[in-house]
Amino acid sequence: NKLLLIKKLNTMNTNEEIKEMVKQKYSEIALQDQETNASSCCGSGGCSTEVYNIMNDEYSHLDGYNPEADLKLGCGLPTEFAKIKLGDVVVDLGSGAGNDCFVARHETGENGKVIGIDFTEAMIEKARTNAEKLGFNNVEFRLGDIEKLPITANVADVVVSNCVMNLVPDKPKAFSEVYRVLKTGGHFSISDIVLTGELPEKIKNAAEMYAGCVASAIQKEDYLQIIKAAGFKNLVLQKEKPIIIPTDILKDYLNEEEIKTYNANKTSIFSITVYAEKEENCCGPTCC
Repeated sequence: NKLLLIKKLNTMNTNEEIKEMVKQKYSEIALQDQETNASSCCGSGGCSTEVYNIMNDEYSHLDGYNPEADLKLGCGLPTEFAKIKLGDVVVDLGSGAGNDCFVARHETGENGKVIGIDFTEAMIEKARTNAEKLGFNNVEFRLGDIEKLPITANVADVVVSNCVMNLVPDKPKAFSEVYRVLKTGGHFSISDIVLTGELPEKIKNAAEMYAGCVASAIQKEDYLQIIKAAGFKNLVLQKEKPIIIPTDILKDYLNEEEIKTYNANKTSIFSITVYAEKEENCCGPTCC
């Protein structure tokens, strides 16, 4: 199965093929039961022979946290930094099983609303089941593509996303969609993976590394420039941490000499949580 995915990645020519590969991988994770997922190294497990759990931050201290919704697929805690207020409309991009949505729901309260977007049907079904168990009537999950969000313009007070934007092939389009759905004065807090150096080609060409958000990472400055080009202002890096790929993962893609060279270089993979605002576009006697 891993070899098939690697071969598929090597022959992918279109954004749609990339999306289909990512969708397949995350569907597999969603369809596992919690016990299997916890012990399989393909989601929330403790071993590091897959790339999904090497970046994860611990959520259990956050109010609203629900263990059944936490598949350990994130690389930060965007909802902790998102400045969500009571009554806010919050949109979570790549909502998975609902983890960040349920934390956001605690912050926005019963009078607010949370909308989770995911393009994997199995994840949407899992999230809806979790929401029903919790009795949340103001948390909604919609099947959709981040490059064309199924949300009207100027709806959200806050947008969050956790290690998902990186998987979107057309990142400028994705951030323009974030800008579109935010209200004027709204903001986002997004956790993602970026690079400050080059990755070995063998890692870039590995499907597992792509689905795990590592091979798909772009340079940090390019990532931030995309955000600015979308029109966002007051950009702030809320958190930054290095991502260390364990040797037992590297050895699946690199030989011993290549691993030594990789480890000798300065850390090039980082998880960042970035905040930015959609300001009013005004041109008149009192502004501009």
